[in-house]
Amino acid sequence: MRTKAEKSPLKAFMKQRRMGLNDFVQKMAMNSYTCKHAEVPSVLTISQPQEKELLDDNSSPPPSPLPQINLGPSSNPHAKPSDFHFLKIIGKGSFGKVLLARHKADEKFYAVKVLQKKAILKKKEEKHIMSERNVLLKNVKHPFLVGLHFSFQTTSRLYFVLDYINGGELFYHLQRERCFLEPRARFYAAEIASALGYLHSLNIVYRDLKPENILLDSQGHIILTDFGLCKENIEQNGTTSTFCGTPEYLAPEVLHKQPYDRTVDWWCLGAVLYEMLYGLPPFYSRNTAEMYDNILNKPLQLKPNITNSARNLLEGLLQKDRAKRLGATNDFMEIKNHSFFSPINWDDLINKKITPPFNPNVSGPNDLQHFDPEFTEEPVPNSIGQSPDGILITASIKEAAEAFLGFSYAPPMESFL
Repeated sequence: MRTKAEKSPLKAFMKQRRMGLNDFVQKMAMNSYTCKHAEVPSVLTISQPQEKELLDDNSSPPPSPLPQINLGPSSNPHAKPSDFHFLKIIGKGSFGKVLLARHKADEKFYAVKVLQKKAILKKKEEKHIMSERNVLLKNVKHPFLVGLHFSFQTTSRLYFVLDYINGGELFYHLQRERCFLEPRARFYAAEIASALGYLHSLNIVYRDLKPENILLDSQGHIILTDFGLCKENIEQNGTTSTFCGTPEYLAPEVLHKQPYDRTVDWWCLGAVLYEMLYGLPPFYSRNTAEMYDNILNKPLQLKPNITNSARNLLEGLLQKDRAKRLGATNDFMEIKNHSFFSPINWDDLINKKITPPFNPNVSGPNDLQHFDPEFTEEPVPNSIGQSPDGILITASIKEAAEAFLGFSYAPPMESFL
């Protein structure tokens, strides 16, 4: 077991990795190194990067009255915060917190994402939150995507009731072990690719693949989470142009502020696979300006300690020209049929018949060993689980309520049978 002193460099690195894109851009703007790279300064002209991270929210929440609000056809008028015992904080964000909760009626454990409407409106992120909710509704049929059980709202907060996954972030395990052997990396990459392929089949581009958004379930299977940056309605040859993502994983076309398509996800898969095999993302530098310049201009360098099929896959996924990138012509089928994945039986994979190469060994829902103690040791605010009513509705609360009409979701009754 490592001491606090031994853990502190890792903790510092993890905090740096969790910084938002806006923080990186601001640092770059103040860094003289930026001036040495002709293509990088253009990135700094972006005034409002859309990268969203779950950071802390220390602001005091507004009152939470519960008048009857028209929530649209998918409303669940019966759900309320007091239906849950909120046990531990397991994540934080700029809009709220993620908590381990036990439903009082069925006694099942859930991860409940509680978001402050006021903070969302202030940053004009309503579209991203509603997009996340829309994508979650489509995830129920895929084994490697986190599922939404139901959602509801009070006048000041939104509540996502999600699958509770406690095997830890892939990032957490990768930092502990520095890198993975090829068979283990192949297993994770295959499950990730399967999830991305499913999203693409629904015309959804994920856009924010990184080890922090990839969880392991209690058996060791991949679960993709955090869909706030997903872009819906991107057809086979469709493009989008929003500058968003996480710095280490930004594709060249995104940095160039060019239109990009689904292949941006295959670039990110290549970056994550590279990190699993080598311990750091490709083109990584502590100096973000230099890292951006590397992504745009530096040739991919691969050490000789991987197989030829792994080398070929990385070269195909991390192709700077998206038109030549693996997946550009036939999307997921090109990745699925690559020789690197020849040991994978894809039918067995999707049916979870392949034993994961690593078992997180969690004893049950209360086993929080793979969560950051910085979160779990913080007391749960009493207001999270309260459903007060009879409080005067202010103009700002009314605005917040109206901005999220139709947010609430309840599954069809047959899903409970």
